[in-house]
Amino acid sequence: MDSIIFSGVGKRYRSLWALRDVDATFRRGEVVMVIGPNGSGKTTLIKCLLGLVRPTTGSIQVEGQVIGPDPGYRRSIGYMPQISQFPPSLTIGQLLEMMRDVRGLTPASADDGLVEELGLAHQLDKRLGALSGGTRQKVSAVLAFRSRPRILVMDEPTAGLDPVSARTVLDRAAALRSEGGTVLITSHLLEEVEALADRIAYLQEGTLRFLLPLNDVLQRSGTDRLALALPKLLADPV
Repeated sequence: MDSIIFSGVGKRYRSLWALRDVDATFRRGEVVMVIGPNGSGKTTLIKCLLGLVRPTTGSIQVEGQVIGPDPGYRRSIGYMPQISQFPPSLTIGQLLEMMRDVRGLTPASADDGLVEELGLAHQLDKRLGALSGGTRQKVSAVLAFRSRPRILVMDEPTAGLDPVSARTVLDRAAALRSEGGTVLITSHLLEEVEALADRIAYLQEGTLRFLLPLNDVLQRSGTDRLALALPKLLADPV
């Protein structure tokens, strides 16, 4: 069963079309890397999926439900933004407790394994306003995974993370895929794409240029490196 379906989705901000007529299907048990230049529409695509903005045209289905005013569908989605906005006066522990209540989780149902894996267990009394960017990213990762989501959306998830923590977060994403989850990741780091992606979605000027298996992208371009394949593939219609 398809997990997410975009049907003719467009988003206009005044005279600017940030997305144009996007048709895309994302399946269970796969990782899709959403890549493209700055301003290509990646963030708008994510915001439409999360219900943070409403499409101007088209519709989005999540697990068979057309997205509308009811935000209930988001219970199945974990989200790790590129930049998290946390109440600065709260501690890490207080935030985790508050968000557990918001999500309707119990101590037994919440997956807090990343608290230990990312080295946050001894920092729960630290105030969010005093955290480094990398530590804030770790907190964001914990929140994204702790509800055991069926769909995971990660926007530049390794930005600011040390290599060991980045590997831990990406391994968790791969584990979610193996359990039948759907993972969407935006990234500018093509090495991450090649290591993890099942398919590549390439956006340019709000248009989905292609959504293809990674192996197809490499084979069509006659190279074994994504950085070399993209210019060749984009030069010709897919």
